[in-house]
Amino acid sequence: MMPSTSMPETTLDDNDLGRQLGYGTGSRRHKLAARLLGRFREEVSTRFGYLPLLICCFITGLADGALYNEYGTFVSMQTGKQYLCLMSRVPFPASDTELRYIGNTIFLALGTSGQEKKPYGWVYSLCSICCYMVGCYAFAKLHDLIGPRLRGSAVISFSVQTILVAVAAITHQVGIIDGRYPSDTHLVVGLADLSMVALLSFQAAGQIVASRKVGIGEVPTLVITSLLCDFVIDGKLFAGFYANVKRNLRAMAFVLTLAGAIAGGCISKATGMVGPSLWLIVAIKAFVAMSWMLG
Repeated sequence: MMPSTSMPETTLDDNDLGRQLGYGTGSRRHKLAARLLGRFREEVSTRFGYLPLLICCFITGLADGALYNEYGTFVSMQTGKQYLCLMSRVPFPASDTELRYIGNTIFLALGTSGQEKKPYGWVYSLCSICCYMVGCYAFAKLHDLIGPRLRGSAVISFSVQTILVAVAAITHQVGIIDGRYPSDTHLVVGLADLSMVALLSFQAAGQIVASRKVGIGEVPTLVITSLLCDFVIDGKLFAGFYANVKRNLRAMAFVLTLAGAIAGGCISKATGMVGPSLWLIVAIKAFVAMSWMLG
């Protein structure tokens, strides 16, 4: 009987991977692939990881500031007072004055109780809330699967978000969705319009999941209500500029969200369309996706 021999366990390094892909170990393509792979496997530095998240705060304001009058709901912020659209000087019907200040959860409650001034606005709010929750679950699983704090998981997450917003922008561009501004979409329930709300709300969840997974909770990118609370109750609120980094991040997050909403409202008002704002979001999200590889 032949004695059994166990084969030694082997692992593939970057050179082995390069050879299997057909690259020579000394080729430029192999060195570039190995370097990129190495960066994907690194953890995001909390020292600079806040920068892409601050940009996401601007994206949040831009999206909700531009899309509110299109769908009568918010695709990013699901609760809390939404006073940002007021700051963009966007014209609202006088009868909707009180609705300018509330979030999707209240829209849904008013709609189901028969008090919503926009007949089907609550349907879009319900769609937004549900797809946002599904998005949170999906993006959290994506981060956990690849590695919660790895650069690769952030790059892939924001690449997916960019693609979803691009799909929405293309849909408006080719005329499948009436992107004129303001819109009467909330007066009817259209499957195409609901699908746009679903896409945009789903992808927005990726931002806040990224802030949680990376470990920078001071910049949630979506939630203004808790951000303002944390800012005000900070025991070092009046400390020097360099003495309280978390306070500074919260203040910048709020200002950028406000600025984004102003920009979104102004762009839509000036162009009469929401498409330009969507394309701007695509460009910024693509930049954010690539920026995770830096720093």
